[in-house]
Amino acid sequence: MGWVLLSGALPVALLLLLLSAGIEDVRTREIANWKNAAIALLAPLWWLAIGLPLWPGVALRIGVALAVFALFCVAFHFGQMGGGDVKLIGALALWLQPIAVLQMLVLMSLAGGVLTLVMLADHHFRKSQRTLEIPYGVAIAIAGLAALREPLLNQFA
Repeated sequence: MGWVLLSGALPVALLLLLLSAGIEDVRTREIANWKNAAIALLAPLWWLAIGLPLWPGVALRIGVALAVFALFCVAFHFGQMGGGDVKLIGALALWLQPIAVLQMLVLMSLAGGVLTLVMLADHHFRKSQRTLEIPYGVAIAIAGLAALREPLLNQFA
């Protein structure tokens, strides 16, 4: 009974954390470390709640999350992404099956592109002289929320 309740509550907690991270990124252009840590630390509870086996399930998710984190660390190194965004992507990858991580990254890229175009247009029309910073946490949150549709809507299949 406890794991069933947890398997419903954890995706809702992730949903709320993602919404909060996206809103915070729009407002401050930062994502709090505690939100990224909470997302990462709740993932093992999720694995237990859904009965994910240690091998290959947990090991594969950790490996994919580390690979995704390393890839986006390169983007951070070149100033293309903020540290909070990189941590959020890595933490979120812990929750998803490898194919869902790939789908999330594609959707994140598309949402980020649309967000960038909208912000560039706004920046141009306002004739702003400030450096444009894209709150990429919004694109990550959108992609993460889309990836959540499976555990939230199809958990009994």
